[in-house]
Amino acid sequence: MNKSVFKISQMDCPSEENLIRLKLADQESIKNLEFDLNERRLTIYHEEGISEIQSLIRSLNLGDTLESSEESSITSFDAETLQKKMLWAVLIINFSFFLIEMTTGLISKSMGLVADSLDMLADAFVYAISLFAVGGSIFLKKKIARIAGYFQLILATIGLSEIVRRFVGIEMMPDFSTMIIVSILALIANAFSLYLLQKAKSKEAHMQASMIFTSNDIVINFGVIIAGILVNWLQSGYPDLIVGMIVFIIVIRGALRILKLGK
Repeated sequence: MNKSVFKISQMDCPSEENLIRLKLADQESIKNLEFDLNERRLTIYHEEGISEIQSLIRSLNLGDTLESSEESSITSFDAETLQKKMLWAVLIINFSFFLIEMTTGLISKSMGLVADSLDMLADAFVYAISLFAVGGSIFLKKKIARIAGYFQLILATIGLSEIVRRFVGIEMMPDFSTMIIVSILALIANAFSLYLLQKAKSKEAHMQASMIFTSNDIVINFGVIIAGILVNWLQSGYPDLIVGMIVFIIVIRGALRILKLGK
């Protein structure tokens, strides 16, 4: 068994991890992949040479550098049952709050809540691709990624167009109290998700990235809460539209990364 360590400068979220997994999925010589998101390192346990694996990674243009390649005494790898349970829990929480925030956002006319719901959906898609793809075919993994990416991109584009319409048209006052209450609930849900992920104490990229994504969601929740306060204070819907626009842009960026997985 050989152990090769790569430094991958552009590996900073689950999209890059999944992209690498998809690219290397057909390599029978690979026995295990370990991702360290903080250090942006990929450790590969494999048989035979590293040249073909290195060539496949390089084709992704993620800024890879082979740091070391040596023999390893490791012969078996533990199943990540606990990690999968944690990711399932976070997936369920994210998708549930997507439904809650989308519904209350439409009712309260808050684009901030609608945008935040799509951000929740974006995270749920990333977790789902990782979980559902285990043991599945490469074709299925890519198909799921394409469907998820296009669906997310379409919804975010529609949301942005609605924000533009509200900016140039008649300003609609969202229900600030619904914005604040639902965002507080989402904040609590994300804080609980972060607690579950930290409990796993894993250095794997999909767990580390999940914690980063959830931390970012908490920041967005605070943003929507502040927007709700400003809507009430200024008696204007513009704070809600500004926050909504920022989050929609984040969602579109995530959708384009997911679509990259489906290529």
